[in-house]
Amino acid sequence: MSRIANAPVEIPAGVEVALNGSEVTVKGSKGTLSRTFHADVEVSQEGSALKTVAKNNSKQAVALTGTARALISNMVDGVSKGFEKKLTLVGVGYRAKAQGNKLDLTLGFSHPVQYDVPAGITVETPSQTEIVVTGADKQAVGQVAADIRAYRSPEPYKGKGVRYSDEYVARKEAKKK
Repeated sequence: MSRIANAPVEIPAGVEVALNGSEVTVKGSKGTLSRTFHADVEVSQEGSALKTVAKNNSKQAVALTGTARALISNMVDGVSKGFEKKLTLVGVGYRAKAQGNKLDLTLGFSHPVQYDVPAGITVETPSQTEIVVTGADKQAVGQVAADIRAYRSPEPYKGKGVRYSDEYVARKEAKKK
């Protein structure tokens, strides 16, 4: 039995939750998130908490119940606090500049790279070598950060590239003659 699914999700003040069958809509100061869950998972609201229960005792239903609880918890955290990923550019001449819903990257290619930021995600550049991705949807924030990092992943010899600010890049020694 999933132990994660047994813990209720506390709803903080300022967050509204609407249940419509298997669809859960969470609304807060940072935005609105909505997700439809599997038919084997039942979501119910008890006071200021959300509870997930498996409709039957199949292995899939129990697993989906724990997953649904974690996703609901991330939705509640996202609309109340938001999520953030920080990226750092390492390399001579590597720069980033946010302009509206576009991110201009100079990553050592012969051409500048332009990334279109999806709706619901905010990208800021506090300095030329730092990128901060914020938003209410944890999955979307992580995906945008991964897309930006994929343009120039950090390489192990000089450490150049786009990396997460808390990422450690194992360095290799250069080839000897």
